[in-house]
Amino acid sequence: MKNINLICVVGARPNFMKMAPLLRALQPYPQVNAKLVHTGQHYDDRLSDVFFQELGIKEPDVHLDVGSGKHGAQTARILERFEEVLERARGNGEPCGRVVVVGDVNSTMAAALAAAKLEIPVAHVEAGLRSFDRSMPEEINRIVTDSLSDMLFVSEPSGVENLLREGRREENIHLVGNIMIDTLVRLLPNAKNRDTLARHGLKPGCYGVVTLHRPSNVDKPEKLALVLEVLAETSRRMPLVFPIHPRTRGRIEQFGLLQLLDAAKGIALLPPLGYLDFLALTSQARVIVTDSGGLQEESTMLGVPCLTLRPNTERPITVREGTSTLVGEDPAMLRNCLNSILDGSYKRGSPPPLWDGRAAERIAAILSR
Repeated sequence: MKNINLICVVGARPNFMKMAPLLRALQPYPQVNAKLVHTGQHYDDRLSDVFFQELGIKEPDVHLDVGSGKHGAQTARILERFEEVLERARGNGEPCGRVVVVGDVNSTMAAALAAAKLEIPVAHVEAGLRSFDRSMPEEINRIVTDSLSDMLFVSEPSGVENLLREGRREENIHLVGNIMIDTLVRLLPNAKNRDTLARHGLKPGCYGVVTLHRPSNVDKPEKLALVLEVLAETSRRMPLVFPIHPRTRGRIEQFGLLQLLDAAKGIALLPPLGYLDFLALTSQARVIVTDSGGLQEESTMLGVPCLTLRPNTERPITVREGTSTLVGEDPAMLRNCLNSILDGSYKRGSPPPLWDGRAAERIAAILSR
């Protein structure tokens, strides 16, 4: 049986939850040799190393140590250093049969581009998602990565429709389900058994979780202030926990808004959390307020109402069938939706087909061929 050499690339927190189940699912295939490259796009231990430990991901075979920076500079560093990895493997007589990338971060696009220029096939896990908003860096990354990939693993039917409309061949598209849900299904019991809620004085179903990180939400002081005012108001009726991204905290302090949060006794600001502690909070929350794409998916699987602070989403199934509502940039809509959740009149959702915890198995079976 012919050996299949894969180079699997991760770089940022969302990648880890998607790559962990795939590496595990590839283990039963002796013909597959999967090496892991970590670009180091997220370099803070709280955002990177702890995830490797909790998700059971092996130590990376290669670490590029690119660190943070502007999009162009970061992408350039990944291109340069990942190209060296691929060329060094060729020079050592270890040709790469395929590069596997996941998600939509800069590491995803840069690794795909480096591979394509060396005529190495690319598989993209979570292909076909489109927000149709090119002001989002992630949308550019998705479009470029899909255009360079000849193996496209899709999480929801809208992704298949998008790829076909863009002229991709049907035989290259595989609807496999949502690989991030594989990690959630596997680790949810462990998360719920932790003492996370007790440590923060919370009771299941009686609090909300907040995350904010997108520049469109946190880089404009007036907009950020309006959102925080609604959250402060809500915290008088229900406690909120806010694991705060370092960049978001920096903006809040820069804009002089930290006193607004300090005055809201019902809002608890937490440092970035590991996967298990964070899942313990989100899985037992009454509501999630976020601008994260991944949390739209996880909340849908968990059955937890999700108010998404974006005017669009690349994951429309989470709105159509799931628990997410796009509240955009409208504080009044955010307030009204929070009230409907507190009053018990918010919509109910259900997990989409193939979000069953076995997406990685389906992907591994295809890659192993």
